[in-house]
Amino acid sequence: MKQENLIRKRVVLVHWKRQMEVEVFSNLKNFCLSYPKYNYNTLNNYLGKERIAYENEIVRVERKEIIAKPKPLAVNERSIVLVLRRVQMKQAEDQAHDWQYWRSQPVAKRAQAVTFLVSQMLEKNQRMDKTIVNKIKTDHDTGKRF
Repeated sequence: MKQENLIRKRVVLVHWKRQMEVEVFSNLKNFCLSYPKYNYNTLNNYLGKERIAYENEIVRVERKEIIAKPKPLAVNERSIVLVLRRVQMKQAEDQAHDWQYWRSQPVAKRAQAVTFLVSQMLEKNQRMDKTIVNKIKTDHDTGKRF
């Protein structure tokens, strides 16, 4: 890793309560030089040890890290829900579940699945025998012949 990645860059964020404005300084020394009323050592003790913001009725001073790269999205969280169905083999009724699933799928997806299954049974360079298949034109919505 580069040395730059190991060093976390921070800024000093100053909230002026009465003016309702915010100033950002590159470091605490620049803030204390701009506003001599505030002591560098006192502020450094507040902001350094437990990273507690210095606050009084006029100002709130805190250090914040600069976010140089976008934060990772919540994509890292598991988006697939674990589904577990425990049943005895005799009571599973998988054929009924399979039938309901494939009936809910569009015709094109069902045809693609059948073609895929047939292609798994064929040998290398073997083609499907389509002579036994009869093409019947039907209305896919109603299932009736034209």
